[in-house]
Amino acid sequence: MLPLLLASSSPYRRELLDRLRLPFVCASPDIDESHRPQESGTELVKRLAREKATALAQQFPGHLIIGSDQVAVLGEQIIGKPHTFERALEQLTASSGKSVSFLTGLALYNSQTGQCQVDCVTFTVHMRDLDPARIARYLHAEQPYDCAGSFKAEGLGVSLFRSTEGPDATSLIGLPLIRLVDMLTVEGVQIP
Repeated sequence: MLPLLLASSSPYRRELLDRLRLPFVCASPDIDESHRPQESGTELVKRLAREKATALAQQFPGHLIIGSDQVAVLGEQIIGKPHTFERALEQLTASSGKSVSFLTGLALYNSQTGQCQVDCVTFTVHMRDLDPARIARYLHAEQPYDCAGSFKAEGLGVSLFRSTEGPDATSLIGLPLIRLVDMLTVEGVQIP
């Protein structure tokens, strides 16, 4: 098996990949993550996942490189990481009582053969009706400012959900493991 590289500095993605019990290393790719005009959310995350995976190919020849990127979409608007309390408050207020779709791009690049598998996994969260006091309490308790959509699904953020739907709950956290296992299998990787 070729060695695995996770092209990410995300602790959430690292924790998810640990679940597969495969040895891997991490490195952070340096790419421009700007949204291009007229680019859909799906196109954006697939492009960024591919760019993250291929950006490290020269540094890591003979590796299987995993790239992933995620955006949240509310209606037609792409919402990213809030970075501040005020922006998170705006995002959660806008999401109250609505559905937010999380688009997670995934790429697996074989830097030995040049083969790249790319996909997008969608997971939808149906939010409860949230009043400003509840949102503020949540934000002070969890401070999810580095998370698309302003909540941590693996933590207290689940209390904001009415329901969820999608093929792979791990995609909500940022690395769709079910789809990744499919891609790794194509590359001949045996999962314990």
